[in-house]
Amino acid sequence: MLSGSVERLTPTGARLREMRAGDLDAVAALEAELFGGEAWSPALLSAELAASQGQGADRHYIVVEDAADRADSAESADGADGSGAILGYAGLWIGDGRGDADLLTIATAARARRLGLARAMLAHLIDRARGAGCGAVLLEVRASNDAAQALYLSRGFTPVGRRRRYYSAPTEDAVVMRLALSGPGHQTTGGADRTAGIGPVGSEAV
Repeated sequence: MLSGSVERLTPTGARLREMRAGDLDAVAALEAELFGGEAWSPALLSAELAASQGQGADRHYIVVEDAADRADSAESADGADGSGAILGYAGLWIGDGRGDADLLTIATAARARRLGLARAMLAHLIDRARGAGCGAVLLEVRASNDAAQALYLSRGFTPVGRRRRYYSAPTEDAVVMRLALSGPGHQTTGGADRTAGIGPVGSEAV
């Protein structure tokens, strides 16, 4: 958890914080822009956020916001809640912490690429999985997305398999990658216990 604090990520003032309900419209718009036919619906995004909050929460969602824009918003007279423009977002399924975590999504707005935001979000979620006691982090990424795979490789992920025709818009295989967080003997379950029907994830729009 971020305990309500924010973390400065770039010289431009981008900050990482937990996702909240007021972010959902912006996240849904960015989701549609980045993932097209595979975008999560607003209803699914809302359900995912709800599953990250309160007792029994089994996942964790974060956003990166433009802090300069946030300052302007905070001073506005239209009832704004002080949130800046959403530059990126990410989510992690943790379960009960006894198995593997699953990277659900990680995405950065096109205008905010190459600023290290995806790397910072990924690092935060890895730390979150480690703190929860998970044995590893799993993810799926399009087989053609060399840039995203390079990011994951740089963080210590290794390819462990392939899911045939996992993506549908367009149809493409997914490379399954895994980062071990603990030694041998830790129980691993992957994402098998997370909510069914969530569909292909947007884990490569970085």
